[in-house]
Amino acid sequence: MLKTMLLGLSRVPAMKRAVTAFPLTRRVVDRFVAGETVDDCLRVTRELLAGRLLVTIDFLGEDTTTAAQADRVTDTYVELLDALAAEGLADRVEVSIKLSALGSQLNGGYELALDNARVICGAAQRAGTTVTVDMEDHTSTDATLRTVRTLRAQYPWAGAVLQAMLYRTSADCREHLGEGQRVRLCKGAYAESADLAHHAKSAIDRNYKRCATLLLHGAGRPLFATHDGAMIEHVQAEANRAGRTPASYEFQMLLGIRADEQRRLAGLGHPVRVYVPFGTDWYAYFMRRLAERPANLLFLLRALVERPGKRRVTSGF
Repeated sequence: MLKTMLLGLSRVPAMKRAVTAFPLTRRVVDRFVAGETVDDCLRVTRELLAGRLLVTIDFLGEDTTTAAQADRVTDTYVELLDALAAEGLADRVEVSIKLSALGSQLNGGYELALDNARVICGAAQRAGTTVTVDMEDHTSTDATLRTVRTLRAQYPWAGAVLQAMLYRTSADCREHLGEGQRVRLCKGAYAESADLAHHAKSAIDRNYKRCATLLLHGAGRPLFATHDGAMIEHVQAEANRAGRTPASYEFQMLLGIRADEQRRLAGLGHPVRVYVPFGTDWYAYFMRRLAERPANLLFLLRALVERPGKRRVTSGF
């Protein structure tokens, strides 16, 4: 119920204005978002790379309402990719894109978003890295997967994202088992109806494990986005049964969540990629992080009531 309420509030303009205008909110947002500029993002990226972690970068921009905004998002990704190439970081850093940020919600927007995604993929290829196309709510699933298939005709390394909470996802996994196909499996963080998605954690977990097994026994490169210890253990056990080496798949986690576990897995030789968002349009992303776990909301409340000058909370979540 709390998750549904928070996800609903993520779409309320008045709540967005209130939250984004409240100065103390920024103290918590900084845990999840790597600043507002490309330079801010690169600083955080360098710190993660120094800790033997990999990175995927998301320029936040879900509220794109004009073609000009979509072009600005695209240009920012190109600027970022050029900077990664110039610093010699592109072999360890890729980017994640949302089609809504590239214009998909505009009239005739999927063609615009596809054109912008091609521009970003071209810049990524020149830099020597890859692009993963993020998944959004169920209304965009078919169009997003169709866009990924189109991109793969020219850029076979283009990554797709599948959400275990949706009933359809095990079938989608079976269509993405081909040689070299990059697929990020996550649980899902959008409010979906019971007609389309599992709501109970136990059911989502079962489907995540089912999908993870399918991907590990396929010929692609699975990317497991999870902070859940049980899911991590399942992936490791199933990878052993499938005869996979740690280098043939990745774990992925969000900036600011379970940093100790990220380092532990990396220390064991697993590729671990941290999802690093940046930009001024952070509200919807932030609300989804609060909705995922009650502990996230508790962390926010604790930070907001701290007295000025008191030591900043660095644990939690």
